[in-house]
Amino acid sequence: MTVSDTEFTTEPVPEERTVPWWRVGVISAMVAFSLPTFITGLEVSLVVPGKVAFLALLGGSLILAVIASISGSIGSRTRLSSYMLARIAFGDKGAALVNVAFAISLLGWFGVNIDLFAGAVERLVADSVGVTVPTWVVELGAGTVMTITTIYGFRAINTLSLILVPVLMVVTAALLTKALGARSLTEVLTSDMAATYTLGKAMSSVVGGVIVGAIIMPDVTRFIRHWHGAIYTAVLAYLFVGVTVMSAGGLAATAFGSDDLLEIMLMVGLSWGAFAIVIAGSWVLNSLNLYSTMLSVEATWPALNNRALVVVLGVLGTGAAFLNILDVFLTFLFYLAIVFVPVAGVIMVDYIVLRRAAYHEEREARQEKVRLIAIGAWAVGAAVALAGAEGVTSLFGVAALDAMVVAAAAYWLLGHFARRS
Repeated sequence: MTVSDTEFTTEPVPEERTVPWWRVGVISAMVAFSLPTFITGLEVSLVVPGKVAFLALLGGSLILAVIASISGSIGSRTRLSSYMLARIAFGDKGAALVNVAFAISLLGWFGVNIDLFAGAVERLVADSVGVTVPTWVVELGAGTVMTITTIYGFRAINTLSLILVPVLMVVTAALLTKALGARSLTEVLTSDMAATYTLGKAMSSVVGGVIVGAIIMPDVTRFIRHWHGAIYTAVLAYLFVGVTVMSAGGLAATAFGSDDLLEIMLMVGLSWGAFAIVIAGSWVLNSLNLYSTMLSVEATWPALNNRALVVVLGVLGTGAAFLNILDVFLTFLFYLAIVFVPVAGVIMVDYIVLRRAAYHEEREARQEKVRLIAIGAWAVGAAVALAGAEGVTSLFGVAALDAMVVAAAAYWLLGHFARRS
């Protein structure tokens, strides 16, 4: 079956199509095994001493796990995607801007990851077998394979994750063994290197880059049979796999004194592991990016054909990688992400505190065109996000987290006064 008849893009996932939580958990675990997660641990370990680095990885991952647990649980309870939840919270028309922005962001990251993938594959092939592969060939091949995977939807991504997770578990264990063989854990944790980041800033590095993934957890957790499985999924992905993978990257960087993960893996004889991380991690991560892009676009324009939409979006994302504009685009994507993170705060308060029935039995009857208090709260949160990103003000040291909390508080206050008036 293809995405067109199994993904329930604009309606709740029916009970008979749900799966046990661990089936979704392996998808989230695969995202945690991706190259960016290893690199995050590596980068944090180079700016703070060992013990502080571990606290930053653990603290940042805990924040992500809490956010993912809440958003994922809402997705599992309602069986709706992130973008359908936004339609309920913001209204049909009010959510259009939100969902299109998410689509641009996710499609942009699809292109960015293809660009990173191509560079890594070219280097690994050149170093391993001495052959130079043209960039466009790698980008075109990667974009094609990832798009085809997405055409077959959640079940294809799930099957792929089930196959690849054991491979990446072995790679991570091998990297940890090599790193600890070169330098003991005690030596790493008692390192007295000078810190160039505070603990809070190091935690921000962990949270900031992947918080959007925690927020759009409903895209996959809506398939989970029981809502508490979404919490298990978040804990598995962010607290267990995420911390382990980042620690492996950090220990390797500290043990071998390098800020280049691929160089380290080639140096210690793990070229096969480097290929596995780059290919397997990028494949699942980017298929999910394209999958969520499709969901966001169709939530705004339900009449579109799913299969054709995936192909068009895949072509656009691959084309973005071809154009080599992604270095400039990264800054735009960063600001786009933090500006729209407050959407999660609004949805959480709307579902948990103010209007739960609007997401269940009264979903059709209570659907509105535009909900101004939701848009107002989002605007307040977005302003806080931009101020935090520019270093003007900060509550928790993480601009995206500040924005989400402020938007949630603003929406609760506006909703409270709206009820009383």
